[in-house]
Amino acid sequence: MARTTPDGKGAVASVNSIATQAGLDAFAKGGNAIDAAAAVAFTLGVVDSPNSGIGGGCFVVVRWPDGSIEALDGREMAPAKAHRDMFLVDGKYDPSLSKLGALAIGVPGSVAALEYLVNKGAKLGWRAPLVAAANIAETGFVVEDYYANRLARSADKLALFPSSANVFLDDKGAPFKSGTVLKQQDLAATYRKLAKEGADYFYRGEFAKATAKWMAANGGFITAKDFANYQMKLREPVRSSFRGYDIVGFPPPSSGGTHVAQLLNILGYYPLKEMSEADRYHVTIEAMKRVFADRAYWMGDADFVDVPKGLLDPAYAKTLQREIDPKRVSKAVSHGEPPNAKTELFNRHTTHFTVADSSGIWVSVTTTLNTGFGSKVVIPGTGVLMNNQMDDFAAQPGVANAFNVVGADANSVQPRKRPLSSMSPTIVLRNGEPVLAVGAAGGPTIINQVAQVLLYRLGLDMPLPAAMAKARVHHQWTPDAVFVDAFMDADVRKDLESRGHTLRNWPPFGATQAIEWDGKRFIPVAEPRLKSRM
Repeated sequence: MARTTPDGKGAVASVNSIATQAGLDAFAKGGNAIDAAAAVAFTLGVVDSPNSGIGGGCFVVVRWPDGSIEALDGREMAPAKAHRDMFLVDGKYDPSLSKLGALAIGVPGSVAALEYLVNKGAKLGWRAPLVAAANIAETGFVVEDYYANRLARSADKLALFPSSANVFLDDKGAPFKSGTVLKQQDLAATYRKLAKEGADYFYRGEFAKATAKWMAANGGFITAKDFANYQMKLREPVRSSFRGYDIVGFPPPSSGGTHVAQLLNILGYYPLKEMSEADRYHVTIEAMKRVFADRAYWMGDADFVDVPKGLLDPAYAKTLQREIDPKRVSKAVSHGEPPNAKTELFNRHTTHFTVADSSGIWVSVTTTLNTGFGSKVVIPGTGVLMNNQMDDFAAQPGVANAFNVVGADANSVQPRKRPLSSMSPTIVLRNGEPVLAVGAAGGPTIINQVAQVLLYRLGLDMPLPAAMAKARVHHQWTPDAVFVDAFMDADVRKDLESRGHTLRNWPPFGATQAIEWDGKRFIPVAEPRLKSRM
């Protein structure tokens, strides 16, 4: 749901109408875009818990009124006891261990990032958004079809953990159905304690101790010391240019900023407006293959590996562009070697929202638990659902994760390391002023969703609603197939298949949220493929 404030001085775009309204309510109380962003984030943790919450992590790109831009890394962190063989059983990789239960959980970072954001720029303070969200958790919200379907798909795994079953299943052990009012009293109490005690409650107080106790009893690695050692990190944003616009994205441990820029760098060498629809899709798909091959090989937490800056070099993009046959599929694609690289090294989950105001604050936030309902673990007595972000590491080099994305040693498990992500919160500038903020949910499709919206809006001058609605393609190098919106034009599909592409229909995929400033007004646009969640 995307809306502007009645006076037109603020805008919110999120996947959920209750969360969007929470942001608008913050504006109405005299808050700014930071207050609204905090309200949206904490409310999503109540009403969109399959995808986000304080038990997970986030990336934030924020533009302040003075023109400065910060990238806030609230990504989950591996515990100190983590090691690259932690998901092996009798010497063999057990994929369930990185997805379900105690070992799947990383130390959450969203609370630390939101605290920094609020302390630096909010007008209403830390307590206001938490109390408002606690009230929603306490009184409940009506479960609608989307949420009920997600619950049904995860019910058997949620049932494995009594504290999770107590929240998400009825007294007969069945998932709540559409139309049910879901109340979360424990989560409301946790929010109120967090509002009163600040982030210390989460990282050094009662919540950290409760989590450490549960971990010790259930074979987990996370300790109270891991929580106390967690720090939100300020990163240097990734900056690139495309068609006269400056693109500001998120750096490693996100692969999003780098590879959105890399993809646009490659496509920038084509006369996009003069190309046929099929030609444009073809070169876009071929560019995606090369970008994701580089992602698999080179990318990881920059605090642990030397991620090549040459990935952003336009000259390197030109070498990749020259490899693309304009008429045929490239059958064998491997990672490239960007300048100065050290070659010896190496369905919808998540949610995104965007907020902006007339003072010049723009906030682009992607937050996640990783897969639906994360690890499926609710820490007893807290109501907080925990992430399964450890699956975003390359559990074993060359082995695919839950999204069928492979990685190499650069993204291997190490103590206190942050796993690679595809989250791509992005702000676009023209002559130094913000004109667009965009991001998406959907695992590795996030990179290609964001890049395609930018391609159509900035490269083809399409209006933002049309750029958001246009049929999307997704290729992630492996598997060697192109996922396409089912409503793609039939003639274009036939043309792509004639060039050798293997197309796989997806139901309309993606969950992009964006806000544009056209010089006179904000234009917020929510993902047209999705019905607003509540």
